Amino acid sequence: MLKPQLHLSNSTKVPFLLHKPFIHGNFNASLPISMHSFCRKNKHIVRVGFNPNNIKAQAVASSTEKSVSVKAIVTVKPTVGGFLTNLGIDRGLDDVQDLLGKTLLLELVQAELDPKTGLEKDTIKGYAHWTKGEENGVVKYESSFEVPVDFGEIGAVYVENEHHKEMYLQDIILDGFSNGPVHVNCNSWVHSKYDNPQKRVFFTNQSYLPSQTPSGLCRLRETELEILRGNSQGERKSFERIYDYDVYNDIGNPDSSADLKRPVLGGKEHPYPRRCRTGRPRSKTDPLSEKRSSSVYVPRDECFAEVKQLTFSAKTVYSVIHALLPSLETAIIDADLGFPYFTAIDSLFNEGINLPPLKNQKKGFFSTLLPRLIKAINDTESDLLRFETPAPMERDKFFWFRDEEFARQTLAGLNPYSIKLVTEWPLKSQLDPKIYGPVESAITTELIEREIKGFMTVNEAIKNKKLFILDYHDLFLPYVSKVREIKGTTLYGSRTLFFLTPNGTLRPLAIELTRPPMDGKPQWKDVYLPTWDATGVWLWRLAKAHVLAHDAGYHQLVSHWLRTHCATEPYIIATNRQLSVMHPIYRLLHPHFRYTMEINALAREALINAGGIIESSFSPGKYSVEFSSVAYDKQWQFNLQALPADLISRGMAVEDPTAPHGLKLSIEDYPFANDGLLLWDAIKEWVSDYVNHYYPNPSLITSDQELQAWWNEIRTEGHADKKDEPWWPVLKTPKDLIEIITTIVWVASGHHAAVNFGQYAYA
Repeated sequence: MLKPQLHLSNSTKVPFLLHKPFIHGNFNASLPISMHSFCRKNKHIVRVGFNPNNIKAQAVASSTEKSVSVKAIVTVKPTVGGFLTNLGIDRGLDDVQDLLGKTLLLELVQAELDPKTGLEKDTIKGYAHWTKGEENGVVKYESSFEVPVDFGEIGAVYVENEHHKEMYLQDIILDGFSNGPVHVNCNSWVHSKYDNPQKRVFFTNQSYLPSQTPSGLCRLRETELEILRGNSQGERKSFERIYDYDVYNDIGNPDSSADLKRPVLGGKEHPYPRRCRTGRPRSKTDPLSEKRSSSVYVPRDECFAEVKQLTFSAKTVYSVIHALLPSLETAIIDADLGFPYFTAIDSLFNEGINLPPLKNQKKGFFSTLLPRLIKAINDTESDLLRFETPAPMERDKFFWFRDEEFARQTLAGLNPYSIKLVTEWPLKSQLDPKIYGPVESAITTELIEREIKGFMTVNEAIKNKKLFILDYHDLFLPYVSKVREIKGTTLYGSRTLFFLTPNGTLRPLAIELTRPPMDGKPQWKDVYLPTWDATGVWLWRLAKAHVLAHDAGYHQLVSHWLRTHCATEPYIIATNRQLSVMHPIYRLLHPHFRYTMEINALAREALINAGGIIESSFSPGKYSVEFSSVAYDKQWQFNLQALPADLISRGMAVEDPTAPHGLKLSIEDYPFANDGLLLWDAIKEWVSDYVNHYYPNPSLITSDQELQAWWNEIRTEGHADKKDEPWWPVLKTPKDLIEIITTIVWVASGHHAAVNFGQYAYA
């Protein structure tokens, strides 16, 4: 699954606001309170950290003047598929509106209520007209206002799109105030009034806790959140920005084939995080499943940015996959058997594979969309496509074949989240022996001491933290008999043991493969060791291949999809439903969530769906996503998503106040942990400065009803199947909030980067 690098501030010292890249926020019905009950009542109360000498957007004029001339500059981004590229009747009508100077209707909103009446002041309206064609990738619109001198501070701007097509607003700048221009960051799609007559509201860049909201913005703050929560009714439309929850009941496609029916993920039988609700109708053949469609709804501002140079969407990726797969299957001769020999793999990078004839624009499309994958598309009668050679393979074509690399990748490869310290001996399964056979491992003390002879005994090795394990035994074993029913595949449970050598590197000692009782046969298990005889060498290599297949599946389905994409979607939904865009925590979190929901929707459409790429590529086959549900049920805990807690839980570190980052690593040369802890500390320092700036005392945390509703909804709605778990952190102090926010930001940035960006090189 592809995902762009997420934002990390390059400053960890100064708690200035991040610019809000998108404009929407939310509030949840789980706390049915009136926003007016905690809005600011006295306009002379200022928030903590606020300097009254800061610039305020206020009209100031001489005693003889009654108004101030203010100019609004609206910046709009031309977009592929957006209003600037549409042709036809609607486009012609929109051109007329531009010529009439009525493209956008703007309304200036006062931040405070009228002190005389206690009511909201009338807005000041003006049409923005097109002034400048495309320049530096943007188009400018302009409007003029006469603002009365007693109007007061500008708190927000209403926008109504008079076009028939949506527009992407980048920002609005109001210039003419004596204290300087007012900036309103939008970075949002604005629907046509013909699709929805409801005007959009964009607040200025000032952040406010709910209790400190200017009185004139309280109603708008509440209303905007209500809009974004929706009413959980009907099918969502593409222009909407509604965030709501649903279970994963759209992975299967039972209306197409009974073989494509998949269980609903989310609920008692298959616990799972929640996704964004689309409201599509139910399947005809399975009322529990949602009917699939050609596109999957995500709130409009969660979609990929569609600037002219970028055409990256679910449909384009889907078309690439389906254009390439037939050619790849042809190249490997037999899709069921895979590559017949090693040089057939080399041919993808050297000789290339034939594609159906492509038009010139399609060649550019492939090269633009997959620049890191595709080396060249040559002009021949049937186009030839060559893939980039993965960087490690350029240096050593059989790098993946070697024991040293096999061990090294557990610490520095694509999945550094599975290696654990062995703390108990002998190794035992936790599965029911009546179903899965004897619990004792076939890896015995005698076998291990034979491999580490001259160093120490097994007990000494455990005491000195020298034995480590990749344990895919209990997770995979329940699926062995089911997966073996799938044509052309097999599966085992596996355990792999490693020894930490005196030079600080891992050496593989033994691999155990296990098959449970099935087809009338008792449990089978065997242990494979590194050896020098020809038969033993190949048995060892085949055993490693099974372990790598397990590790690749676990990486993609759990370390990557479940922990960084799937588990993060509820955070995004709750943030938009519960935290106003004016809330400082919304503005802190939002850049780290960019594009995640769109990528997750793409995954449901073409990656984790029944018969999709994941099912056809990884060991659990059609049980792949169900397998990730088992991992969620048995392994996922929010408190263990923090990097230090994760390392400690796996025995890869212990707390040590004298060590760097406060942790002593069990393996000093653990690149993922070494680099990850640097990032963790930088994130935590930045988050700490930011949170302490807005919440200097615990009472502000407990009284912030948006914040409390946000954390409550993440636990009880987004991760509803684990809502009663005792390990959920409480949210009562700034320290609690710092740990929660740091964990969420780490998962969306550092954790994701570690398991995502090495996929082409290693997978």
